[in-house]
Amino acid sequence: MAERGADWLKAGGLRPTRQRLALASLLVGDGQNRHVTAESLFALSSATGEKVSLATVYNTLRAFCDAGLMNEVVVDGSKSYFDTRMDDHPHFYWEDSHTLTDAPAEELEIASLPQVPHGMEVARVDVVIRLRRAV
Repeated sequence: MAERGADWLKAGGLRPTRQRLALASLLVGDGQNRHVTAESLFALSSATGEKVSLATVYNTLRAFCDAGLMNEVVVDGSKSYFDTRMDDHPHFYWEDSHTLTDAPAEELEIASLPQVPHGMEVARVDVVIRLRRAV
């Protein structure tokens, strides 16, 4: 697990500090993709006995995003999730449990996008489909 985390950091050009290694191992150590909030990753790291502050978790997640290792998915103005899966894909946001999961990309069709302002290009299109229980 730790080796996979170290390789992941190396791929992003990040120095493997103790805290980065610990968080990277939790995120990608088992080879599975993750959607985490800073708070959920902090709780997970605390449960494993890792001494890392919430501020460090936030800063480390930002560093992972800046290095191109993760994407930030903003669900509403105050809630960010961090996704280790880097290909283009949509998400389901489950309002009852406040969780984010991958949605089937092959079932999504985007016919066109609005014309972007002069001198700009589309960097990424985020699709978040909010779900709630039908009444």
